[in-house]
Amino acid sequence: MTILITGADGYIGRALVARLLQTRTDRLVLLDRQFANTQPHPRLRMLAGDFADASTLRQAMEQPIDLVFHLASIPGGLAERDVELGVRVNLEGTIELLEAVRRQGSAPRFVFASTIGVFGVPMPAFVDETTVAEPTLSYGAQKLMGEILVKDYSRRGFIDGIALRLPGVVARPPEVSGLLSAFLSNLLRELAAGRAFTCPVGADGRTWLMSRSCVVDNLLHAASLSSAQLSAQRVWLLPLLHASVAEVVGAIARVYGEHVPGLVRYEPNAALQAQFANFPPLSCPRSVAAGFTSDGSLEVLARRALE
Repeated sequence: MTILITGADGYIGRALVARLLQTRTDRLVLLDRQFANTQPHPRLRMLAGDFADASTLRQAMEQPIDLVFHLASIPGGLAERDVELGVRVNLEGTIELLEAVRRQGSAPRFVFASTIGVFGVPMPAFVDETTVAEPTLSYGAQKLMGEILVKDYSRRGFIDGIALRLPGVVARPPEVSGLLSAFLSNLLRELAAGRAFTCPVGADGRTWLMSRSCVVDNLLHAASLSSAQLSAQRVWLLPLLHASVAEVVGAIARVYGEHVPGLVRYEPNAALQAQFANFPPLSCPRSVAAGFTSDGSLEVLARRALE
């Protein structure tokens, strides 16, 4: 197989590439603006540039693509600050990629990384697989439009698409990411290292969490589902961990030491808490039945998050 990955040098992309190199023998075509973190490998073809650029896409598809992982995006905070950039990458870029795949004519499996941000705030008291998406940030709106495109291109037989609504993924490295939810990663990383942390949401703030390793598990599982399974459902919620910040801190303490709770000071930001720490319980029995998984426990997540 030939697998195309956009955003391949990003936080999720790097882990996905590493897993594919370890477990499969496929040829990988990687697209990203630059490759500062990915080492050359005989099975990798790395193309640096805009994933939506016509010449870059022509190079990427010189040989037929069997599977696409579309991970590239402008994250929530940056998409909110720079409207034109968010539209160009998250919406227009997705359209250009889908069109390039359509013109190829082989209808590959197309795995689209969407977001729980499609639900917006305030959320209902309970979220399940029938909850209506009503985004309140541009990023969520652009991802919702991407989901609609994936469903429509699949309906027309251009792709065999699936969209996964990813939750907050931890623990991202300490770099400028444009993610408003980056405080969750900072919390885990700083407390595990024994450093004090000022948390911008309250101890009772509740969120949805998943480790990067678990995200990769679910992306690969999405690629393996049968076309018959997808014909009935193209957009999937994922089972995840629903916990308060205090519960996350407690799990970090059980893994990294009893001193951890004393390292935290809470200075809640009302807007941030409303957007990223007021999540209700979530249920997705169809996803569980189809084989999608969570980390299982906060302690497992605390260990995986810093792998």
